[in-house]
Amino acid sequence: MSIRSRLPRETANELPRELVELGERIASLPVAVRDELDPAYHRVVDSVRRRRRILNLVQESLAQLRLDIKYLIFDLEVTRRERDSLRDQ
Repeated sequence: MSIRSRLPRETANELPRELVELGERIASLPVAVRDELDPAYHRVVDSVRRRRRILNLVQESLAQLRLDIKYLIFDLEVTRRERDSLRDQ
């Protein structure tokens, strides 16, 4: 009897290895026990996916914020140079 993965391969890559192993172990349990554990397992998987999406959004936002700060610093330096140039004139 072969144990069939409970998750598609592309989904398995985005989940922690331990969670994938847990899913495989749950899949090998008797049906009565599996049916009892399935809802909790799926809630955990959904929670991990949601947290990963949130983390990605936060990382993207931080990257955008860093870029915006660089532009603002550049604008500030240019403005100061223009101000100093106008004072000298």
